[in-house]
Amino acid sequence: MSLFPRGSSAERAASSAQRVPEGPAPLPPRNRVAEEAPRVLTASREELWTRAESLAWRLSANLGMPVRLAVTDNRSTMVSFRRGSQVLQLRLHHMFLDAPEGIVRAVADYAGRGHRAAGALLDEYIRGQQPLIRQLRRESDAELNPLGRCFDLRALYNGVNEAYFQNAIQARIGWGRMPPRRRRKSIRLGVYDHQTREIRIHPALDKPDVPAFFVEFIVFHEMLHQLFPSSNRTGRRVHHPRAFRERERTYPHYAAALRWERENLGALLRG
Repeated sequence: MSLFPRGSSAERAASSAQRVPEGPAPLPPRNRVAEEAPRVLTASREELWTRAESLAWRLSANLGMPVRLAVTDNRSTMVSFRRGSQVLQLRLHHMFLDAPEGIVRAVADYAGRGHRAAGALLDEYIRGQQPLIRQLRRESDAELNPLGRCFDLRALYNGVNEAYFQNAIQARIGWGRMPPRRRRKSIRLGVYDHQTREIRIHPALDKPDVPAFFVEFIVFHEMLHQLFPSSNRTGRRVHHPRAFRERERTYPHYAAALRWERENLGALLRG
């Protein structure tokens, strides 16, 4: 939602200059956290609104153009934006509500002017604000069960960690929930949560006709995310940077795993 008060001069300027959607454009799927846990912001809605409006005005004054701001409690995407010719649609984590002036300028440079160098300053600020990033998870997700009908994920994880990472990876691992049966066009075989350091593997892989080397490859892939986090330097999430892909290709059964996935994707989609 827009954090300009209804009828404010900045809102009227944005409306007269260019019609934009009532809220910020949706983020690409990779920038979203599926089924977010309850919000943990402690400020009242009125206080949050006031601080957000102040930040929007500071950014607008710096850029000389209206800024339509939405404040989030996202765990993975701290800054995202869509630049228009006469208005900036911006989504910021609530850690930026009390940011010093230098960081506000960096947000304006990065999101409003496209200055990629400002991304390094924002990354440093975000690293210093880690305690503000929500780390709660739903009670139903609190327990991870690594033992499936066919595969023990903890045993696979331990073997991969020793063989390829010198036991440097620290994470919990378990099977995810089986989603509702419905026709689908894509499937996420694994996911790594940076904040909770949890790996979840899709239960569609817990079947006797799935080769162990393929499940191990998916575990290896998710463990790599701890070493090579995604980046957001250009306003677009790069989920698998070049270093990640290069390391992934060192897995001994890399080609065989890709081939098996390609040949069996239909069966995996059916669950």
